[in-house]
Amino acid sequence: MRILVIGGTQFVGRHIVDALLTDGDEVTLFHRGRTNPDLFPDLEHRFGDRDFDLSALAQGEWDATIDPSAYVPRQVRALADTLGSRSGRYVYISSTSVYANLLVPGGTEDAPLVVLEDPTTEEVTGETYGGLKALCEAAAITAFGSGGAGWSGHDPSIVRPTYVAGLGDHTGRFTWWVERIAKGGRMLAPGPRDNPFQVIDVRDLARFVATLAHGEASGTFHLAGPIPPFTFEDFLTVAVAEVGPPETELAWVDAEALLGVRVARGAEALLGIGITGAELPLWEALDENRYANALDPTRAISAGLRIRPLGETIHSIHTHESIAPTPVRRGVGLTPTREHELLAALT
Repeated sequence: MRILVIGGTQFVGRHIVDALLTDGDEVTLFHRGRTNPDLFPDLEHRFGDRDFDLSALAQGEWDATIDPSAYVPRQVRALADTLGSRSGRYVYISSTSVYANLLVPGGTEDAPLVVLEDPTTEEVTGETYGGLKALCEAAAITAFGSGGAGWSGHDPSIVRPTYVAGLGDHTGRFTWWVERIAKGGRMLAPGPRDNPFQVIDVRDLARFVATLAHGEASGTFHLAGPIPPFTFEDFLTVAVAEVGPPETELAWVDAEALLGVRVARGAEALLGIGITGAELPLWEALDENRYANALDPTRAISAGLRIRPLGETIHSIHTHESIAPTPVRRGVGLTPTREHELLAALT
């Protein structure tokens, strides 16, 4: 199949491209040429900035278009206007951040979405990110659905991944925990222990997106695992069993105590959109929307999603980092000095 990927040279995008190439697809990449510009030298690259110049896409026709990089609905509409029916099936990579407060675990894809007070904003912040992604979804359904500028005879598909982990994760959020545990010793473990936790291996995400691009399924899907109930304590316990030395000890600290000394939590660090790092990445403390990390992935599993064991993801990341560490953003994770100070003061 001929498939257009918007982006495709960083983390999620590059794994999607890898999955498509494994299937023998003919892939075209549209990007600015700034991130990993030498990647995939044998593919067709078209250059432009989706914010103001889509002219490189004026010609060509594809069986599917995969869009991992739209943050505001204008970008989705502009792409539909440019491609028209030449887009083929449209697959949009959204986020589980689109949900409004979920009060119980096991939420489905039909749960209420965030509604922004100002739907015209294009400022991407921790407060607007989820609402803007929800607006992008709505724009995708309108622009690429029946009667829209990008209608190609196929309904668009939307995937909502939770935290994405895997090789090449430039945010360093999940990787930091793996590598900290691999160092062993007494380490700070932030409560509550029973906070829900979910993650998706980037390879499983990429394989499922390829399934949608090939037309083997369509719709809106959660990409999140393990199936709940699964907690932050379960995550750390699996990681210790997988990569932790024998002397590894989890020293649990109450969330209130950590917030009292102003430890930066995961919800304050939406890495990848210009927000600074967190001292405890992926930790959501006492977040009122905690059950956004306890979603039901049954619909995606029924459509072909494979969720590999979490230990396999952890092991592959640690093996990769032992050979070729991935550069990560500064400010992600506790420094050894800061962790020592917190353990001395709070335990």
